[in-house]
Amino acid sequence: MARAPLGRAVAVLAIAATTVALSGCSLLNQLAGGGQAIRDEGGAVVEGNDSTDVFTVRVGDCLNDAEAAEEVETVPTTPCEGPHDSEVYASVILTETEYPGDEDILSRADEECLAGFETFVGTAYEQSIYDFSYYFPTEGSWSGGDREILCVIYDPSGKVTGSLEGVGG
Repeated sequence: MARAPLGRAVAVLAIAATTVALSGCSLLNQLAGGGQAIRDEGGAVVEGNDSTDVFTVRVGDCLNDAEAAEEVETVPTTPCEGPHDSEVYASVILTETEYPGDEDILSRADEECLAGFETFVGTAYEQSIYDFSYYFPTEGSWSGGDREILCVIYDPSGKVTGSLEGVGG
């Protein structure tokens, strides 16, 4: 799995110029110390984990991922009530059987994350103070069954507290 860099786009559909790679499979992440955040009955993170397996991250999770390394298998999760870097706002499952290539996946991630942005925030992307990025399958994670794009929203000026769902802006 890879992650588009955090940074405001010049063109709406050209948001990812470079990527931060996230790779590995869930089993390897567990063996390497990756785990899961503690969730309440509704699935919300109530106790974060600095080494949450990237394949257990869900829509609604808040992350402290601004400092993500180029190659990671885990991401820091945290309850959304506290300060955090980003929030997962959409999930897209790719249905292709063969790996479609980086360019196709990036294009699809740009389109799908942009399409869900206004619905989540309540303001069109072009007028928003917020930006988005995404996690997406790499060729390596694809071979392990990864087909998910996770769209994340963040404030380019720094950490936020609480969910950004419906905040406008």
